[in-house]
Amino acid sequence: MQKRCRIIYNPTSGREALKGDLVEILDILENAGYETSAFATTAEENSARNEAERAAKAGFSLIVAAGGDGTINEVVNGIAGLKKRPQLGIIPAGTTNDYARALKIPRESPVEAAKVIAAGKTVKMDIGMANDNYFVNIAGGGLLTELTYSVPSELKSLFGYLAYLAKGAELLPQMKNVPMHLEYDDGVFDGEASMFLVALTNSIGGFEQIVPDASLDDGKFTVIVVKTSNLVEMLHLITMVLNGGKHVNDKRVLYIKTKKLVAKPVDTRIMINIDGEYGGDAPMKFTALKQHIEFFANTDEIPKGAITASEDTKQLVKDIEEVTKKDLNGDGIIGEKEE
Repeated sequence: MQKRCRIIYNPTSGREALKGDLVEILDILENAGYETSAFATTAEENSARNEAERAAKAGFSLIVAAGGDGTINEVVNGIAGLKKRPQLGIIPAGTTNDYARALKIPRESPVEAAKVIAAGKTVKMDIGMANDNYFVNIAGGGLLTELTYSVPSELKSLFGYLAYLAKGAELLPQMKNVPMHLEYDDGVFDGEASMFLVALTNSIGGFEQIVPDASLDDGKFTVIVVKTSNLVEMLHLITMVLNGGKHVNDKRVLYIKTKKLVAKPVDTRIMINIDGEYGGDAPMKFTALKQHIEFFANTDEIPKGAITASEDTKQLVKDIEEVTKKDLNGDGIIGEKEE
C-alpha cells in the first residue's frame, strides 16, 4: 500500500512565500513515493494540532509541518501523545526557523527543504514536556519571554530576525534579576537570575553557539541560567556566545545537562515561553522525552556528536567485532575452541 503524506501549512507564515511553491513541493513528495495532500491552517485555535492528530490517527505515515516554529510546535502537540506516531518533515516558512536551522534544513527555499524529506534521512529527536504541553526547541523564563511577546507580528514578517535583535537591544537596559527556584537532576538553584533557558537543540533565536555541545537525541535538556542582569555583563556574555560559546564556563552562567527541571517562582511571577509562545506561569515541570519523534533531516550537515544514536550504533558494531575477534582467537566468548 502506498505511503500517505499530509502537508499542514500555515498560509500566513513569514512572507506567504510558501503558497507559490506548493505544487512543486507536492510533486517532489509524490515522486518520493507518497500519496500527498495538503491542509491549510485556519484562524481556529489549535487548527494545525487538530489536523495533525486526525491525520496520524487516519494512518498517514508522514506529516509535513510547513510554516514557522509555532506551526511545528502545534503539529508535534497533535501527535506526541499518541502511541503510534508518524514521521515528521519540516518546510520552514517562518521568521527565525530555529528548528529547521538545527536540522540543517534549507530555510530560504521551501522546494529545497522538500528535497531533504525526499532524500529519506531521519533523526529520532528528543522533545520536551512542559507540564501537559510538548515543545521541540526551547522553553524558558525572563528576557526570552519578554522579547518574544514584545515584537509585533507585522515586524516579524517584514524584518524577521532583525526585529528580534532590535527589540533585544531595546530591552537589555530594562532587565532585572528575579528570585527563582530551579530543581534539576543533580542539584538545586536558589537565587536571582535574569533568565533561564531549557534547550533541546543548539539553535536559539538564530544563535547556534548558545548550546555549543547540544545533542539532539540523548534524552537530556541543556539548562542555562543567567545570573546577571547588568547591561555591561550581559553584553560581555553575548560576545562570549558569539566567540565560540565560551560563556558555558563563566561564573555568571549555570550550564547543566538534566532529564528534568522544575521551575518555581519566589515572590515574583515568572511567565514561561514555550517554542516562542506564552505557555503559562511557573511553577512548571519540564521533562525530556528521549528520541520520541522521528524527523527528516539533512544528517550529513549536522555536527558530529549531535546525534548520539549514530555513536551508539558505531559502539555496537565495535562490540560485536570484538566479541567475534575473541571467539575466532579461541577465547571461548561465543563457543569453546575446538581441540
